[in-house]
Amino acid sequence: MSPNDSLAQIPVIRAGRPARSASTSVLAGVDGTPLATVHQAPPLLGRLTVAGARDAAESADTLLDPAIFRRAGELFATAELNGLGPKEYCDLQSRAAGVPITVARHSLDDMVHNFANAAPRAAAERPAGAAPGAEACGPGEVLPLWTRRGDVLAVVAPSNNPGTHTQWLVALACGYRLVIRPGSRDPLTPARMVAALLEAGIEPSALSLLPGGHELGDALVEAADLSMVFGGDQAARRYAHDRRVILRGPGRSKLLHSGELTEAVLDTVVASATHDAGLRCTCATAVFTDSDPRELAEALADRMAPLTAAPPQSDRAQLPVLPTAEAHAMRGSLAARLAGAEDVAAARYPDGPVAELGDGSAALRPAVLLCDRVDHPGSRIEMPFPCLWVLPWRRSDGLAPLGETLALTVLADDPALAREALRRPAIRKVLAGPVPTWAAGDTSPHDGFLSHELMEARAYGTS
Repeated sequence: MSPNDSLAQIPVIRAGRPARSASTSVLAGVDGTPLATVHQAPPLLGRLTVAGARDAAESADTLLDPAIFRRAGELFATAELNGLGPKEYCDLQSRAAGVPITVARHSLDDMVHNFANAAPRAAAERPAGAAPGAEACGPGEVLPLWTRRGDVLAVVAPSNNPGTHTQWLVALACGYRLVIRPGSRDPLTPARMVAALLEAGIEPSALSLLPGGHELGDALVEAADLSMVFGGDQAARRYAHDRRVILRGPGRSKLLHSGELTEAVLDTVVASATHDAGLRCTCATAVFTDSDPRELAEALADRMAPLTAAPPQSDRAQLPVLPTAEAHAMRGSLAARLAGAEDVAAARYPDGPVAELGDGSAALRPAVLLCDRVDHPGSRIEMPFPCLWVLPWRRSDGLAPLGETLALTVLADDPALAREALRRPAIRKVLAGPVPTWAAGDTSPHDGFLSHELMEARAYGTS
């Protein structure tokens, strides 16, 4: 028996059917410990899977049964799936992705809610003037129908946070067949979601999970009708003008502060930067202030620097963890991009900003970077750990220096400032008052309504 046979198995799943592959890789924890065997799909299998999903798409013309989604969420949180109970899943996910185990644990409850909300959300996003299907069209009527732009959606998934994967549930609720290529550090979460949906009774042809490399991702994007691609600036540049690709790239979420520095202000900024170890795209990466930038930066460093560096499976862990060499390279990359900014948190780390944990892994301690000008390039730099750029700002600067911003919290007594932010298309979500940047409602847009990129209104009439 191979030593890897005793590890958890992440199979290839084609149209709901799991299969082993002749090509496998070992999913290792950030400390190098083997955790799971991941079966790999070659690009050709990806193209064939997309073609098979398209052939099966005729039965997907209506929203899927909401009860299936509710049941799947309950299974995700409580059942043994892929040989892993919820406790084992949380342990392996945290160790593989380097995310604190508390994030994985609270994602169990989040999944219950997000699964249950998928179908109602898809229905709520439909324009009020569009009918859900052709059956609504009576004799002699010509109506707008809310219709899919395609049949098969490829998902090139990330590894940063379990909750990120819930975005593609809306696509499933819109009737798309999904072919998912999981991220290399976290194939466990999408594999568990797929297993839960299949166990709950979803039509098997609706779901495929194909672990693999970049070439597989490229093949899926080329073959599918539409694709949802998670990635950084490189992916954004590559697919920016491809209307078939729905990009989920860097968030560059921010706060804009005007007025007195209060405890509520500091609480909101810290919560925005450090929630879920700073790994959400809606976690803040910059704060603009018309107060004293150094005073703000020092106060933030006092609060953020004590966050606990510990192995991700520890209950005490509050920071992301990487293999030691990768962690040093990450901080080295940041140091090379300071452009004169001062890391005011650095003095609080006698042994340096990388906390080596003694097992081959290291935690990334927070950075608080004081900038000397409103147009400092740091406001456009997003790192996968709590990294906050503090920039001086005056009302006369306007909102242009904020650039592209996924989520903006406006901490000011001036309601006009938040309304002005709402008028800027490059700012995708505005929160007024002491509300952290990652806050969201059941049907609030993330980066616009996803279904508005998956669906379109078409006319249909009968005699």
